[in-house]
Amino acid sequence: MSSRTLRRRLHHGDVDGKRQEHFETSGLDSLSEPLLADDDYVENKKICTLEDPWDDERKKAQFHWTFIFSNLIVQWAQWLANVVLGSGSLIGRLLSFPSSALNMQNNKILPPSLSPLQEERLRSLRQRLEVPFDGSKAEHQDALKQLWKLAYPDRELPSLKSDLWKEMGWQGSDPSTDFRGGGFISLENLIFFAMKYPDSFQRLLHKQDGTRADWEYPFAVAGINISFMLAQMLDLQAGLPSSTSGVCFLKLLEEDEMAFDILFCVAFQMMDAQWLAKRATYMEFNDVLKSTRTQLERELALEDISSVRDLPAYNMLR
Repeated sequence: MSSRTLRRRLHHGDVDGKRQEHFETSGLDSLSEPLLADDDYVENKKICTLEDPWDDERKKAQFHWTFIFSNLIVQWAQWLANVVLGSGSLIGRLLSFPSSALNMQNNKILPPSLSPLQEERLRSLRQRLEVPFDGSKAEHQDALKQLWKLAYPDRELPSLKSDLWKEMGWQGSDPSTDFRGGGFISLENLIFFAMKYPDSFQRLLHKQDGTRADWEYPFAVAGINISFMLAQMLDLQAGLPSSTSGVCFLKLLEEDEMAFDILFCVAFQMMDAQWLAKRATYMEFNDVLKSTRTQLERELALEDISSVRDLPAYNMLR
């Protein structure tokens, strides 16, 4: 008798003259055999009896394969233990995986310990970065005048507020309003560029290379943006640089205390090359600056770079 038939009889029939509807939910499906035996049940018992030997054989086979797989797992575990314990070189290779590669996604690595020379030069550079441009200071006014003389040695020096400053790439007649986040160090960078690499400085100032756009980037303001970009890229505002480029720069700073200023010149020349390659115009300056940063980060990450002069882009300077 099937379970469905049994449910139907218990639900609709009488047992000892009483209704038994509540049996339908009494868990009959979990019973091992029906309440009342009939011919169907006997036949089912015969079938079960014939199938029991096959069940035994399957159980033996399952036990056999389980035993084999268990032995294989034990042997594999023993082999792995021997490899790990018997060969420190394997662990060493795993643990010595370059930290720069492990942290490439967030571009952060553990900063190294600094030598006394690196600490001194990094502290000096940070002090320079903290100095804002102040147009009321004579020192800063003199620096602006020096930049003009280097840029236009054969021209008369204008007043500190004059439309002539726009020719150098300042946005207004008063250059002091353009520094903003660049600070005084950006003016120092421009002066260093003009003194150290005068040919490159003049060619960039007068846009002498390549086919230029009708609406060019302003030279002086571009320099301020490059100084600011470098300070961010090198992580110089942090307690200790932890960006990949910042850590690489620490080696360059140990080699040359003017590494930041030289890198400014390289970045400026690189930016102009990117500008020409992209045939960019004024509104695309930020995109060009981002591309410049990306290229510079790649070059700083190259092996065997111990000086700014080792950078491939340094060869563009004249």
